[in-house]
Amino acid sequence: MTEKSPITGTLVWYYAICPRECWLMAHQIEPERDFDLLAEGRLNTEAHYEREKKEIELPGGVKVDKVRREGGKLILSEIKKSSKFLPAAMLQLAFYLWTLEQEGVEAIGEVLVPEEHKREEVSLEGEMRSELIRALEEIPKLIDQPKPPPAKWIRYCNPCAYAEFCWSGGTVEQDS
Repeated sequence: MTEKSPITGTLVWYYAICPRECWLMAHQIEPERDFDLLAEGRLNTEAHYEREKKEIELPGGVKVDKVRREGGKLILSEIKKSSKFLPAAMLQLAFYLWTLEQEGVEAIGEVLVPEEHKREEVSLEGEMRSELIRALEEIPKLIDQPKPPPAKWIRYCNPCAYAEFCWSGGTVEQDS
């Protein structure tokens, strides 16, 4: 990890979507808090799980949407508005599981997408662990760079809160 900015679940999520977005967040260049899709995400969690405790902070600074015990197992849940970013959400949750593992706490995870009635289990088995370790090695290198990576058009750019920042006067490099 870098001294500038510790790796967080949010940075892991952004890294999985767009390295430029990860760099911007790590350098505290944050999107507008009022951006419609960010507000929708907060409301989604409140609407579907209003009776349950939300955003719990666990050891290691891990903040998750929901925690429960089932059959002696600790289960962390992340609640998402859609499955559009499911691989990133799963990597974020794997980071939380890994952080707890470093503290000696075993847990499993699930990504919940209430609007789509989806539930994806997440564990630190096999490829997920390898993917997470790669991200944990790459993120510090990325955020230690003096400038963000160049803007590169990807399918997630249209709804992105950083779109104006990235695309106000510049050349567009298409994702292949």
